[in-house]
Amino acid sequence: MFLVALPLCMGIALASGGTVIQGILSGVIGGLVIGFFSGSHTSVSGPAAGLITIVDGAIRDLGSMEVFATALFVAGLMQLVFGLLRGGILADFIPVSVIKGMLAAIGITLILKQLPHMVGYDADAFGEMEFSQLDGHNTFSELYYMLGSITPLAVVISLLGLAVQIAWERPSIKQSSWLSILPAPLLAVVIGVLVNEVAKLCDNTLDVTAFSGLWAIQGEHMVNVPQLLSDSGSIGRFWVSPDWSALNRIEVYQVALVLAIIASIESLLSIEAGDKLDPHKRVSPPNKELFAQGVGNTLAGLLGALPVTAVIVRTSANISSGAATKKSAIFHAIWLLAFVVFAPDLINRIPLAALASVLIFVGYKLARPSLVQAQYQKGQSAFLPFVITIVAILLTDLLIGILIGLGVGFFFVLKTNYQKSFTKEVSGSDVKFVFGQQASFINKAALKASLYDVANHSNISLDFTHCHFVDADIVDIIVDFSDGAKERGISIQLIPGENIQLPNLA
Repeated sequence: MFLVALPLCMGIALASGGTVIQGILSGVIGGLVIGFFSGSHTSVSGPAAGLITIVDGAIRDLGSMEVFATALFVAGLMQLVFGLLRGGILADFIPVSVIKGMLAAIGITLILKQLPHMVGYDADAFGEMEFSQLDGHNTFSELYYMLGSITPLAVVISLLGLAVQIAWERPSIKQSSWLSILPAPLLAVVIGVLVNEVAKLCDNTLDVTAFSGLWAIQGEHMVNVPQLLSDSGSIGRFWVSPDWSALNRIEVYQVALVLAIIASIESLLSIEAGDKLDPHKRVSPPNKELFAQGVGNTLAGLLGALPVTAVIVRTSANISSGAATKKSAIFHAIWLLAFVVFAPDLINRIPLAALASVLIFVGYKLARPSLVQAQYQKGQSAFLPFVITIVAILLTDLLIGILIGLGVGFFFVLKTNYQKSFTKEVSGSDVKFVFGQQASFINKAALKASLYDVANHSNISLDFTHCHFVDADIVDIIVDFSDGAKERGISIQLIPGENIQLPNLA
């Protein structure tokens, strides 16, 4: 997890207008602090690609990183309040089809975004997930431009990494007493480092002028962590302090509210999606998660780091690697801090192509064809929100795509409830309405149209025997209809259910 999180923290930080150190600091806070307070067993938090545009714009609008840190501190306090007010209940209203669409879309996006890094074309920031990229290209046009800048050894390293991860999925290896303890992503990265080190040795000992570009890769194609320790062994100040004088600026609170709402939504979506992937099917407490995120972002604001959310890319990689408890999230932050401070030279030997192979395999697991087939078999109301969520995320970004998916998902929820709240049975002049478990305002228009469509001199019975809840709007429709029913020669009989309050139409 540390190896996956490191370049993501760095890439997202640079794309957000921050520094590499700010991104790493956010990753440490996300794992160490939020990991401790969170009730999720598998969720991993850190700087989020979904906030890149918002953070970049907010830093420019507020004028300095110090003022932005103040806004982030306030946002963290708001999230604490959200958690205490039990705002996490919103997670229970997210349609499953949208969550699965989000997972599949992230999987496809990971594959498309990492393919350029896989072949050694690293023009776009590692970990950036938006359709429109900072280098002026988009997700699909980048695939065309990468064909003109292929680094052969990067392709070899990434293919070896994929081969190892595919091999480790075989039952013979999973059941092996000693091979199964070696995490496939870690092994893929180690192989990538060793192959590149051998290539460097060849560069230093052989005349490879005629094969320029076929051997060692370096520069922008490698992880690039700055040196924090000085020659004397001391660590300089690397954090930013908030500008508390900015607390009298209204725009600080506007930015804070936007950050708090969006970071909370993304975190709730991520833990819901993580619970779907968890092989033990444990349920993460959403209110505790909001509180944990609030603690993390309050600290991030105090230290001048970047906003932190629960991130489904990290979470899915965590689960894919076999994580069983939240110790994985906590320890990945410890390794992140330890290696960045004490062994940056070792980390800087990792080719981005090796890490790309890890994320591509994670993407494949999230977007397996069997997932699409399973959603298709559930029918139109589940498949359309699923597909639209995927397309929307691919063509915009994670946040906008999810909002579009939620809109479509809620439309189908309303449509289903609209159609299935009651049935109408006609036998001559007798018309019977049989209601389901709930009669809510959603069913108001359908019931009104059906009642007024009944022929004159009919006998209507409204059967609420199986109903556990009747909305006041439904009662009003029945009362209003009964007022004019006598003039049409229509009689109305109400059949109440247990603990259901119905009007007296006598």
